[in-house]
Amino acid sequence: MPKVRFNNMDHVNTDKTIKQFRQWRQERRSKIKDYTFVVPNHPPELEFLHHNREMATATWVGHSTFFIQYLGLNIVTDPVWAERMAFDKRLAPPGIRIQDVPPLDIILLSHSHYDHLHLASLRKLYRADTLMLVPSGLKSKMIRKGFRNCHELQWWEHFTVGGVRITFVPAQHWTRRTPFDTNTSHWGGYVLQSEQQVIGSATSVAGSDAHAESDSTEAPTLYFVGDTGYFRGFKEIGERFAIDLTFMPIGAYEPEWFMTSQHVTPEEALQGFVDCGADQMIPMHYGAFKLADDTPREALDRLEVERERLGIAKERIHVLGHGETLKIGRRCSTRI
Repeated sequence: MPKVRFNNMDHVNTDKTIKQFRQWRQERRSKIKDYTFVVPNHPPELEFLHHNREMATATWVGHSTFFIQYLGLNIVTDPVWAERMAFDKRLAPPGIRIQDVPPLDIILLSHSHYDHLHLASLRKLYRADTLMLVPSGLKSKMIRKGFRNCHELQWWEHFTVGGVRITFVPAQHWTRRTPFDTNTSHWGGYVLQSEQQVIGSATSVAGSDAHAESDSTEAPTLYFVGDTGYFRGFKEIGERFAIDLTFMPIGAYEPEWFMTSQHVTPEEALQGFVDCGADQMIPMHYGAFKLADDTPREALDRLEVERERLGIAKERIHVLGHGETLKIGRRCSTRI
């Protein structure tokens, strides 16, 4: 039976030819880049993180790896504690040592690329009662690797655990781990909501005055984008969810002619932030690995210039250091 191959919205093609790849490598040899800037490392608030069961938090480990606490659950996104990616050494150490991570309830995997799915890290984090959520097409591989408590989702499907509704949402990207499995599993992001809040909203729409008497109705809605190029899906996701905080990639965009369909530029990241209607944003996907030709400093500088140009209030963009924890609230600022 032929393998299922997944596609992007509007069938946007991310394939590159050997000629294009060689052109990029040739261009790279002529570039001189300054990597002296390193994302600051903050001593993690380990005692707080190990005991917190009430406050929503996000701690940046590095790249697309976050330790998130949400409605009493400990969640990690795209866990990668690898010291190297291919032949390049990690640019900065992880914000939390893997042995210091509190016991996990949920692991979210956005797609199968090595900088988002690191098996050695997963094996150190995973426990028998840890739930792993993965895109369609990836479950069988993860079970073969020993992660049996695994559930896969298609775009717009959701899974509810511990009062948290987790919806798998589209992204514009691609996948491959070997020469033979290109796009045989999907890619996307995740939206986290309070299940009671969702039910309460549905009841309100139906015309009832009833509402859930619970602190969970005040839980922020989180949108972890995963890895993506700029696409119309940002607007559709924003139409479906009232997003309080988005975790948005800003790096691995240069050269833009090569990366444009699969990675957003800092300017496109902010446009995606505006499109999805989020209140606040944490930049990610920069500062840990040398995946393209842009540097962490360049990504942050372009982000700041564009933020000012768009008139987005500075306090809405949370540029974290590795190991830094953001205590997350509901909407607290005015959208542009």
